Amino acid sequence: MTQMVSQALTVNGNNVYYELYSNPASSHTLVMLHGFLSSSFSYRKLIPLLVKEYSILTVDLPPFGKSGKDISYTYSYENLAKTVLQLTANLNIGQFSVVGHSMGGQISLNMMKLEPERVKNGVLLCSSGYLKRANRRLIYSSFIPYFHLYVKLWLARSGVRKNLQNVVHNQALIDDEMLFGYLQPFLEDDIFRALTRMIRDREGDLSQEMLKTISTPCLLIWGEHDRVVPLRTGKQLHKDIPNSKLVILKEAGHLVPEEKPEEVANHLKQFLLAQ
Repeated sequence: MTQMVSQALTVNGNNVYYELYSNPASSHTLVMLHGFLSSSFSYRKLIPLLVKEYSILTVDLPPFGKSGKDISYTYSYENLAKTVLQLTANLNIGQFSVVGHSMGGQISLNMMKLEPERVKNGVLLCSSGYLKRANRRLIYSSFIPYFHLYVKLWLARSGVRKNLQNVVHNQALIDDEMLFGYLQPFLEDDIFRALTRMIRDREGDLSQEMLKTISTPCLLIWGEHDRVVPLRTGKQLHKDIPNSKLVILKEAGHLVPEEKPEEVANHLKQFLLAQ
């Protein structure tokens, strides 16, 4: 019988919130990482489809969700990858497969680069790719006092509903539960200070040269109507990651764990069974 434990641990200088669904009948753990401006909430439809076959660890990547927002923490992708790897070690999880959506996919790739012996497989859901570091003007601006209020204003102007409309192809899926789930982490100001720090720390996505050195088997799942990370990015990642497979989901946008959970779960299971 699956048991769920949820708590926060101090890892690598920040509080990291996680939920661990332990399946005694399975020796295979899936580590699930969400995207930018999101949290483990985005996997709520996918988890029930996988817990009978796998143990599952979902992580709220700092500074998102219920994790810490310490402004002394380094919010680079490499450091976030190190933090997740340290968390799994603290929880006595040796080898595992990593599932990463959007930004979480790029952090997953960093984990494969850092500790390839521990990451058995990667499942990249509309993973970010080839993004450069923020421009110097924005980085310098982030040092202006109260810059975090500009970040808050920018997010308020775009709005949760508008952001969801951009990431979901079928707009009918956007309901009150989804709206509140994605709004809740942004009701306090601490996250905007941490996002300001992230503007300075984010080093950009892995280069083509680095991607070509990753030997971990990877499944790339993409929505054909993704407006945030277009399908052409998925096709390029498929070319650059040597041991990869690309699956394209019809009538889906960027938020595939929410839009097509059954299809994502089926492709994931088939891929892992074949490894």
